[in-house]
Amino acid sequence: MVKVEQDQQQEHGAAEQRRAELEEMDDAGLVKRHLEGEEMAFQVLTDRYHDRLLHFINRTIGDQDRAEDLVQDTFVRVYRHLHRFDPSKKFSTWIYTIAGNLAKNELRNRSRNPLVLFQTITKNREEDDRPLQWEDLSYSPDDMARKRDLRHIVEETIEELPDHHRKIFRLREMEGKTYEEISEITGVKLGTVKSRLNRARNKFAELVGPKLE
Repeated sequence: MVKVEQDQQQEHGAAEQRRAELEEMDDAGLVKRHLEGEEMAFQVLTDRYHDRLLHFINRTIGDQDRAEDLVQDTFVRVYRHLHRFDPSKKFSTWIYTIAGNLAKNELRNRSRNPLVLFQTITKNREEDDRPLQWEDLSYSPDDMARKRDLRHIVEETIEELPDHHRKIFRLREMEGKTYEEISEITGVKLGTVKSRLNRARNKFAELVGPKLE
C-alpha cells in the first residue's frame, strides 16, 4: 500500500513538473509538443487562452453563457485541425480568427432567427437583456398591437415545444434565468440544460418562422 502511494506521489510530482515546463513554452512550442503526442500541452494552451477568448467573444455577442459555449467550440475546432496549423504563422492569430468566425456566425444566425425579433422589440435594450418584454408606453398604438400579436404567436409556439424543452426555454428566454439557475430549478445537469436549450431554440425558430410569413 505504501509503495502504491509512493508511486502515485511520484507520478503526481512528475506531472506537475512536466506541466511547469510546458507553461514556460511559447505557443509554437506547445503546438509542436501536442502534435508529438503530449496531451498536456493542449491543456496548457486551453488554459492560456480561455479567459481571453471568453472576453473577446462575449464583447462581440453580448451573452456570457453563449460565449462560453463558443469558446469550447473554438477549442474543439483547434484540437481537430491543429495538424493543419502553419507553424510559420502566429497561433494567437489563428485561434482568434476561429473564435471571431464563430462569433460572427452566431450574430448572423441571430439575425435569421425569429426569436431575435422578439428579443430586440423593446427600445434601447442591451444585447443580453432578458426576459422578453412586451409593453412599452412609448410605442404607438400600432406598435403595441403588433407586439400583442407577436406575444400571442410566441406563447402559442412555446406550447408546441416538447415539455422538457418548453420549461427550460421559458426559464431562459421568458424569465431571464441563468443556465446555473435553470439547472438548480429543474434538477437537470448544466450541460444538459445547454443542449436542451439549444434544441429548443432551433425548434422554436422552425415552428415560428411560417407564422411570421
